[in-house]
Amino acid sequence: MHLSKKCSFFKVVLVALLIVALLQLFYLSFLSKFHGKQQRYRYSELFGGTGKKNAHTEKNSRKEHMRYSMSTGGMFDSSGQYRVYRNLIKSDFTSNQALGSEGRSNVLTLCTHTTINNLYHLESLVQRWQNPLSVAVFAHGQDVKFATALVFALSFFCPQIQALVDFHLVCLSGEYASFPEHDREHLSGLEDCASVFSRLETHRDKYKNYAIHGNVSYPNNLLRNVARSGTEASYVLVIDVDMAPSTDLHPQFLAMIARRPPAGDEVFVLPAFEIRHVRKLPASKPELVQLYQVGEVRPFYEELCPRCQAPTNYSQWVNNHARDAGPLDVAYTLAWVDPWEPFYIGPSAVPLYDEDFKQYGFNRISQACELHVAGYRFSVLTSAFVVHRGFKVQGEFHAKKDEENKHNRVLFRNFKAALKTKYLSSNRHC
Repeated sequence: MHLSKKCSFFKVVLVALLIVALLQLFYLSFLSKFHGKQQRYRYSELFGGTGKKNAHTEKNSRKEHMRYSMSTGGMFDSSGQYRVYRNLIKSDFTSNQALGSEGRSNVLTLCTHTTINNLYHLESLVQRWQNPLSVAVFAHGQDVKFATALVFALSFFCPQIQALVDFHLVCLSGEYASFPEHDREHLSGLEDCASVFSRLETHRDKYKNYAIHGNVSYPNNLLRNVARSGTEASYVLVIDVDMAPSTDLHPQFLAMIARRPPAGDEVFVLPAFEIRHVRKLPASKPELVQLYQVGEVRPFYEELCPRCQAPTNYSQWVNNHARDAGPLDVAYTLAWVDPWEPFYIGPSAVPLYDEDFKQYGFNRISQACELHVAGYRFSVLTSAFVVHRGFKVQGEFHAKKDEENKHNRVLFRNFKAALKTKYLSSNRHC
């Protein structure tokens, strides 16, 4: 009798366990179907609409613009080595301006460039800038497909990017970008803005600096020019994607030029710094100076090329407290000296970057040199700055850095000689 009761008890337990297991299987099956339904809905949103009349009109318009841009096949750059898709995706701001329906004009655009492995920096850059950006992305090989899909996803899922960021794509002349309508490989699992940036994070360590697979040259100056040509702003600020400007620079600069109309031959220098990776980026000059004084922030390129930024006169800028509390203004004006390569806000008419310079070395200094020969003056702003994420240190660059620098040094000599012919009436040289 006791044994019979024991067997019955075990049967009940076994049946209960089987029921629990079946319920778990049913639940997992339901989750899988629900997730699949969600994914189908997301793809429908991305490429087919929802079936509702007039739904997602702006997003469908963006999709059709991107489809058209790709159908043109882009344009070759002047060298014939690269294919350029300008305005692959237009922001709401740019589209509304083109239609004449935007209430404010675009006075200042931040222009930047990147490969797909550094595009994740765009999230914090947009949050810091909060105004129009023009972004030129370089991709090669399989990354062309990945870049196209992820750029479209950013413009779809991220409201701030959708509102403010224009994207341009550059690839090798023998490569083509295609509309990512059937690219489930790269779009699968993307549900919101955070998921897109998480996907981009997985590519952050794919390349080391300019060491792109296939021995392909990174055309940094072409990309800078593409980003600049993608905006009709009166002024441009060109920085690398892993840098960030001080908070509220855009409205502060607009207020300054309203009070003090700038001369046509003036650019406004933003002292450049770099910060340890573990530190949060400073928002204001007092925050930056505090970190500077304890060695957590230092002048940009201090270890690699201290002379390249020294003419900024960091000591004078850091200790110039008298006017920091007031509105943004010019602290002092400097003459350019070799080898200064400042970051600056300049009128859109400043000379373009020379596209013969690729990879590492002399790509920015060549343009600063031309500004000098062309007669521009360099006015350092009182409290605005740019800061690079992480210290630049020896040993962290790709293997061919020195070889590229040597090659570009020869190009720079030829470039300086050509300036003498281009600016015959100038008494300046570099």
